[in-house]
Amino acid sequence: MDLLIVTGMSGAGKTKTINTLEDMGYFCADNVPPILIKKFLDLYLKYDSEEFKIALVVDVRGGKLFADIEEVLNNLTDENIDYKLLFLDADEDILLKRYKESRRRHPLLTDNTKLLEDVILQEKEMLASLKKRADFVVDTTNTPPQQLKARITELFTGEKAEKQMYIQCLSFGFKNGLPPEADLVIDVRCLVNPFYEPELREHTGLEDEVRDYVLKNDETKEFLNRLYNFIDYSIPMYAKDGKSQLVIAIGCTGGKHRSVAVAEELKTHLVNNSLNAGVSHRDIKKPNHI
Repeated sequence: MDLLIVTGMSGAGKTKTINTLEDMGYFCADNVPPILIKKFLDLYLKYDSEEFKIALVVDVRGGKLFADIEEVLNNLTDENIDYKLLFLDADEDILLKRYKESRRRHPLLTDNTKLLEDVILQEKEMLASLKKRADFVVDTTNTPPQQLKARITELFTGEKAEKQMYIQCLSFGFKNGLPPEADLVIDVRCLVNPFYEPELREHTGLEDEVRDYVLKNDETKEFLNRLYNFIDYSIPMYAKDGKSQLVIAIGCTGGKHRSVAVAEELKTHLVNNSLNAGVSHRDIKKPNHI
């Protein structure tokens, strides 16, 4: 079992972190009282595999129950339960700015006579010893939310964020409308069209004769080279921006010939570059007419 305990300063990015961990396949629970960590693990192991990945967020929102956190962590160590502790931090002035912008109430701000600046310093003192024992400390002072996702992904997978992002290559026909889920739309209506070859018209881009007709054309080869360069350049930027899924829509007129062949080729190119990619064909079974 892979157990990760997430803690740190309020406003330092725990919500974004837990969302990222969920995208990475972790089972996540937020605002868990420390005393329940061991009971949670015992209950879960009765019903699921020890290979499961679990991330639990434990922080000062637990109030008086949070005071037991270090004792609970010591008990986990004594019982040979392996875990990692991730601590999220940020400078006081940045935390103050974030709270003022979000207009959320700090969990320690229960006394109306206290100032936000004071409770941030109070929390920092409360968490000082936890920060020292953390396996990972991530300072989000100068880290936008999109970049935080990339940092967490790389930290816990050893891979760049684009290796975790799922890329779907989707063929479609413009005559049937644009796919609303598309992030990128590539128009391949400029390529040689098998529709005008009677012997190819009733076939699709999944079949060798159509595929060869489209892909062996010199203009198509050059088009694909330029497309690959563009996609290869763009994917790391989409990952850096925090996307967990990217839909690249490839469109021709009917969505049966050119778009299908190119979408299949693009998916193969991405997989050959060790990226997580798949392909689907929205309009391949629709009536074959222009």
